[in-house]
Amino acid sequence: MKIGMTYDLKEDYLQQGFSLAALAEFESKETIDAIEAALFKLDAQVIHIGHIKNLVAKLASGERFDLVFNIAEGMYGFGREAQIPALLDAYQIPYTFSDPLTLSLALHKGMTKRVLSTFNIASAPFMVVETLADLQNISLHYPLFAKPIAQGTSKGILPSCKVGNGVELSLICERLLAEYSEPVLVEEYLPGREFTVGIIGTGAKAYAIGVMEIQFTKASGDIYGFDSKQSWSFAPQYHVTCDALAEEVSSVALRAWRALGCRDAGRVDMRLDAAGVPSVIEINPLAGLRPNYSDLPVLCDLAGLPYQTLIEKIIRSAWERESINLPCFGYPTVLWQPNGY
Repeated sequence: MKIGMTYDLKEDYLQQGFSLAALAEFESKETIDAIEAALFKLDAQVIHIGHIKNLVAKLASGERFDLVFNIAEGMYGFGREAQIPALLDAYQIPYTFSDPLTLSLALHKGMTKRVLSTFNIASAPFMVVETLADLQNISLHYPLFAKPIAQGTSKGILPSCKVGNGVELSLICERLLAEYSEPVLVEEYLPGREFTVGIIGTGAKAYAIGVMEIQFTKASGDIYGFDSKQSWSFAPQYHVTCDALAEEVSSVALRAWRALGCRDAGRVDMRLDAAGVPSVIEINPLAGLRPNYSDLPVLCDLAGLPYQTLIEKIIRSAWERESINLPCFGYPTVLWQPNGY
């Protein structure tokens, strides 16, 4: 089986003069090496493609793949994560993870929330701020939380994003609008416990592999933001929970996953409101896969799911939904049950 790998490697863009901060969502060599090692164990022939311009060149030269393992984030626009899947669709080449529509929709958090509302899936009341003049029409209840509308890896999310009055809100919106050149999502702050739900599969076959609670500490504060993900000094604590609340949280997450048409694997981030109702913060159909670092692999470790098995389940999900006969991997399938489920 010939599997191509598409990704945006930090080093490639650093050489072009981009800053590390601008490349926070992009991949490290460690992630690429880990995925490649897992694919090798499945007896796959792995072809490194890299970013979209490399893919264009390979397709133009006539090269084809049985499957593309796509984790490319893209660089420009609300459709940046959708660019490679759209190109692969044009060439009828199957790929892992979600399609262009879902990736574009999930990246734009305002549009995600509008879709969730049509399915009666809870998320915090919100407004989209495109200019500071929009704040004149605000009807939300403080405290509020402001963040860029289409960034990943918690870029732009800092303690100052939680605001208690109009002056603070105006200042943070002015900063985010200038720094990210995109609208700002302003939501009523959810004060309850925070979780992320790992999901495997597509549609009716999707299931939760675990519910991980992000437990805040004095050092981390109550905001799971950019600093928390970059420095162990500010990191919260993580643990998998399996009680009745976890079942409720995973049920809402699965509804959200299916509502957006997400595929193969990813995460849904959740937080409880003041009444204890699970609300969707964000849907991640292209979740990070860096071992011992990204939330999904960390959750899998805590749930007893080996990284190798996670990658195999992603590949199997992609092949099954494409109705293609799954090749004999030459690697024994690991029988696995999530801890406590």
